[in-house]
Amino acid sequence: MSTILLNAFGLFLIILVGFFLKKGGLVSKSDGKVLSNIIVTITLPATVIVGMNTMNITADFILLATIAVAMNLILVFTAKFLWRKDSYLDRVFFMYCISGYNVGNFTLPFIQSFYPLALPYLFMFDVGNCIMIAGGSKIIVESSHPDFDKKQATQLLSQALLRSIPFMTYLIMVILRFFSISLPAFSIDIFKLFSSANGFLSLLMIGIYLELHLPKTAMIKVLKILSWRYAFGALFAILFYFVLPFDNPLVKIVLTVLAFAPIPTFAVINSVAAGVKEEVTGFISSVSILLSLAIMTIVMILIT
Repeated sequence: MSTILLNAFGLFLIILVGFFLKKGGLVSKSDGKVLSNIIVTITLPATVIVGMNTMNITADFILLATIAVAMNLILVFTAKFLWRKDSYLDRVFFMYCISGYNVGNFTLPFIQSFYPLALPYLFMFDVGNCIMIAGGSKIIVESSHPDFDKKQATQLLSQALLRSIPFMTYLIMVILRFFSISLPAFSIDIFKLFSSANGFLSLLMIGIYLELHLPKTAMIKVLKILSWRYAFGALFAILFYFVLPFDNPLVKIVLTVLAFAPIPTFAVINSVAAGVKEEVTGFISSVSILLSLAIMTIVMILIT
């Protein structure tokens, strides 16, 4: 228990460092954007390559990707139904922020600090998760708009996934491992130099983006979204840990913890692009990260 709390505090401390660096004027939100680009294009792909280079593609991995897609679909369609009578902008906000899981920037460094051997399972979950947050969920969300062109849905999804460097890295590594091809050891040693910075940079970036100011008029919306999101998280966690018969304990642990992962960055970006105020999306994302850190730490204590 003490080890878990110490690791969780260390992760929280990195977030605080980023937050106070911004408050002190040493860095700005624009620096967070630079970090985000470095993470998405360099350190996260390197982490994926290192983590997947020796894994064997099994039924568990395929199951995890399928579960990720199913979880996203359940959440986004639930939000679409629950808020079907709300304005289009509110419905978009709810649908984006209730679904999706922040794996690369948050859950990855969290689980890596406790269960490094669980990373391949986490990556395969994120394959399915990427399909949804990078394009699948966006198509479902925008399908309720009267001007949406259904004929372009497949093309939009394909373009979004092809432009996603993390997803393409996953895809290439899955194909290589399907044919039992591994990258040479010297190249993995080089990738490790980049991947070792991923956890720190990701959490530092979260701290830089952390926003704790919210207009009072949006408080009810934020509370609704977070309440539904974490209620479903609890249901999923109970299902994964107590009901579904997973033979591999690491699969059970990964899914149980992932059920409480925070709102993904794509949800924030897409919400702002749709017209939701940036301070509202920034606040809900920040609160979600802090809540997830606390809940995931408690869950880790309870299941280990």
